[in-house]
Amino acid sequence: MFSRQKSLVGLDIGTDEVKVVELTRTQDGLELTGFGWGKIPSPEETLDTVRSVLRESGIRCRKVATSVSGRSVVVRYITLPQLDAEELPETLRLEADKYIPFDRDEVCIDGQQLSSPNSEDDSSEEMKSILVAVKKDLLQDHIDQVQELGLIPTVVDVDSFALGNSFELRTEAGVQEEDSPRAVALVDIGATKTNIHIVRGSTSCFSREIYLGGRDLTESISRREHLDEAEAEDLKCDPQGNEQMVANAVQPVLDEIAGEIQLSFDYFENQFDFAVEEVFLSGGASQTVGLQETFERVFERDVKTWDPLVSIKVREDLVDVEALSEHLVQLPVALGLGSRIQDCV
Repeated sequence: MFSRQKSLVGLDIGTDEVKVVELTRTQDGLELTGFGWGKIPSPEETLDTVRSVLRESGIRCRKVATSVSGRSVVVRYITLPQLDAEELPETLRLEADKYIPFDRDEVCIDGQQLSSPNSEDDSSEEMKSILVAVKKDLLQDHIDQVQELGLIPTVVDVDSFALGNSFELRTEAGVQEEDSPRAVALVDIGATKTNIHIVRGSTSCFSREIYLGGRDLTESISRREHLDEAEAEDLKCDPQGNEQMVANAVQPVLDEIAGEIQLSFDYFENQFDFAVEEVFLSGGASQTVGLQETFERVFERDVKTWDPLVSIKVREDLVDVEALSEHLVQLPVALGLGSRIQDCV
């Protein structure tokens, strides 16, 4: 039997879907001991969907890590004078007015020091830091929802950092060197937004959300082919021989998403003088016909999917392996949240 004290649930509540995983820390590393997925029929049915998914997954652990995102969440990469760890929280709070579009009293502020992606050029008198501000009402509503589900919120993260944590697990499997000098972009394409997180080695360098995603692709098919949205969504997910028609319908939106991502790459490369060498895709909409080819054409670099379970053993006696495989591309955020187990036990 697994001790509950060694398990943590990663709960990713999206706009259209709920993804939940249970990770357990053992002597041999992380194990996936629970998994569930469900479609959210309407915003009003979100909590009922989560309850159903948890019940059907068989997950018993009540400790959860969740995340927030959207326009009420602000992430900034800033430079500060060298500070002791205990000085950083208050300094970030005092500096926040310079970087966030909200009144300081309206937000919860957190952050940490970052190792620089170009540390050899760093002045010893300065330190790179990340500042995160979340509107208090969003955070409280989120916590209230989790508690209403009978769960214990132990970590509230940001989607992009959970994505980065999931990718960093690859170092445990030897897939990526921890101190690799290569900058890579993690691009997670969900229903209503696309999350971009650029990392170099284990250091977060850039984060941005683009408010375009799978729903925009569905709407493009719906308009062009005169279909209702349910039919367009089914066609997007399973073209059934109509791949060229779908590709033509979604192309304008794919070009728009790719163009916005390229702007982010340009900004990063100008700031740090490092090229983004590879792009790693995730998210349900990343499987849309023509997306990978469009991104490779626009970015002129390798674009690929990745396995977020490469360093995690799957307990096949506890998990529906077929369903897990079907939804694997949608799980990096949930797995990144679950990986915060070391912060909770």
